[in-house]
Amino acid sequence: MIKRTLFFGNPAYLSTKNEQLVVNFPEEEKEGKTIPIEDLGFIVLEHPQITITNGLITKLIQNKTAIISCDKQHLPCSFLQPLTGHSEQTERYRHQLNASVPLKKQLWQQTIMAKISNQAEHLHERGQNSKKLKRWATEVKSGDIENHEAIAAAHYFQHLFMHLPEFSRNQKGIPPNNLLNYGYAILRALTARALVSTGLLPSIGIFHKNKYNAFALADDIMEPYRIYIDALVYEMVESGENFEELNKHLKADLLSIPAIDVTIDGNKSPLMVAMSRTTNSLYECFLGTSRKILYPKY
Repeated sequence: MIKRTLFFGNPAYLSTKNEQLVVNFPEEEKEGKTIPIEDLGFIVLEHPQITITNGLITKLIQNKTAIISCDKQHLPCSFLQPLTGHSEQTERYRHQLNASVPLKKQLWQQTIMAKISNQAEHLHERGQNSKKLKRWATEVKSGDIENHEAIAAAHYFQHLFMHLPEFSRNQKGIPPNNLLNYGYAILRALTARALVSTGLLPSIGIFHKNKYNAFALADDIMEPYRIYIDALVYEMVESGENFEELNKHLKADLLSIPAIDVTIDGNKSPLMVAMSRTTNSLYECFLGTSRKILYPKY
């Protein structure tokens, strides 16, 4: 079953009763609502005047529902995860921590090959020349020692938004960077949720190693999935709608990310389900029963 995503952009009081999420609003004219907790995959809390009870937090965590908080710029800035995400968590941590350097380099090679291949397919779909990207995808070496990821990314974004001559991919850059930032933040939380559910440590990456990054492995594994955010944002830009400001309509489209259909292992699957297959295949690599991560093909 596809889990629901709830977005709260107005003041609200969130509590629980009878395994339901109970929503009450300070405005008397607004009627309260209840939603089954078992149906929820993600909750995004944007407004600073949202109150949530500890009882509800506990039930959401036990249901593996990701609770995402936003900052003053309305961008996701934190993700609440359970201390125990899997019944075999300790054993799985051990396999992850004992992964050899050569294995990690091979896994990163697979990840970047999949990312660049997806970028090539996306450019081709938009009528752009993708020959360079297709070639670079085949030239990625173990550990991506020649940094094909960065080379491909620069080429990809330069050609994807050619009709926006002032655009360059930068977190603090001009729109549609605002849309990309928001979408990537949702994807990052979704990836971290899947890793925790698989019994892996999101902070121990296969490539990313910054000591201040608590989601290094999520940043690794989400790379081939970024294309689905790019495609969604591209459609938003092409629709002619004003994308200078991240309004509620645009956020609603971006919050549909978990339900986007992707193709993985030859079958169509919602992105949220596909991500779980990816993280489980990653654990199998750490365990030694497989040498390949399952990634979606755009």
